[in-house]
Amino acid sequence: MTTYDFDFLPDRRSTNNGKWRKHPQDVLPMFVADMDFVPPQPVVEALQDAAARGVFGYPEFNDDMADSPGLREVVVARMAARYGWRVAPEALVFLPGVISAFNLAARTLALMSSQPGGELVVQTPIYPPMLDAAPNAGFTRRDAPLLRGADYRYRIDWDVFEAAFSPATRMFLLCNPHNPVGRVFTRDELARMAEVCLRHGVTICSDEIHSELIYSGARHVPIASLAPEIEQHSITLISPSKTFNLPGLQCSVAIIPNPELRARYVASRAGLVTWVNVMGLIAGEAAYRSGDEWLAQLLPYLETNRDTVVRFVAAEMPGVSMAAPEATYLAWLDCRATGLSQPCQCFLDLARVACSDGAGFGPGGEGFVRLNFGCPRPMLAAALQRMKAALAPVDETPAETFSEWSGL
Repeated sequence: MTTYDFDFLPDRRSTNNGKWRKHPQDVLPMFVADMDFVPPQPVVEALQDAAARGVFGYPEFNDDMADSPGLREVVVARMAARYGWRVAPEALVFLPGVISAFNLAARTLALMSSQPGGELVVQTPIYPPMLDAAPNAGFTRRDAPLLRGADYRYRIDWDVFEAAFSPATRMFLLCNPHNPVGRVFTRDELARMAEVCLRHGVTICSDEIHSELIYSGARHVPIASLAPEIEQHSITLISPSKTFNLPGLQCSVAIIPNPELRARYVASRAGLVTWVNVMGLIAGEAAYRSGDEWLAQLLPYLETNRDTVVRFVAAEMPGVSMAAPEATYLAWLDCRATGLSQPCQCFLDLARVACSDGAGFGPGGEGFVRLNFGCPRPMLAAALQRMKAALAPVDETPAETFSEWSGL
């Protein structure tokens, strides 16, 4: 068995890595959803072997789209093994990323509609590119804001959710597990959302990119797996990129069991969504085929990181609150009680920690920051200490807090 050292921080600044090159060297980058871990060794070896062969031509293709029979095989097997969801191999469409995939879904439904315009529903606050999917397709965005409870955990306000749908609604863009709030929606919640969509004749596009980064006590259920009629009105998006830390290789999968919807989806790309990088296909297959040993070691490490953040925020960061995320490696921090008008900028300027500004996640995100804890634990500890110091009065801020962390 290979033992992976998640406390090791690879040199990322000397590479073309946007996370580590966006800010000056004294800033700890904790914003974009890119973990600071070396991916599974079988993935590295598969890419090294492909590079050594020196063949970089087009991959196999099907319907003029990139194909990989090996990746197709392992995805089908993975859906059956993990969720009991049996999908036909032909239901899979390979794409260069989930963002392009859900935008393509919206475009597909816009082209299928006999009426101009239309509406698309999202549950805010939500992953920022999802906010743009509606206008990109000529739709109007309808928000169904999630409700934050006294325990800081988000729930669905069913009256608000129902009211977001109208005869003009074409698509519900679901994020499950939810980014940034960290919810893993239950089977009952998913069934109720699906019932609303079916009743209104709405297609579900479900971004499930974080579906394998699930913590103790939660269980991911693909919404399309609930019932055949839901499956026939669903586009499910997955990718090895978040699970195995391969985001720059740009490989994702759309699972579309309905053959007519799938054919329309493929046709809608119309030269806008092209080939999947051949190295992405190779890495994706290697990750799904041989990466589970790495994943089994990663998950408890991330869960300990998550618990570290939860405890530290509760004990050491007055005015900041959060619920423990049930999935993802992203902490959603409510800073509204700190009195800071721009907490994200404050943490950058005073703590030299770069987070994601909650305002970019749409209504309900103002006053929040998103913190990526998918990093070596010493780096996380340093970032939290810096953020704590930034919340203290200036004359109490210890200068040594801002010294360079030795792991960088």
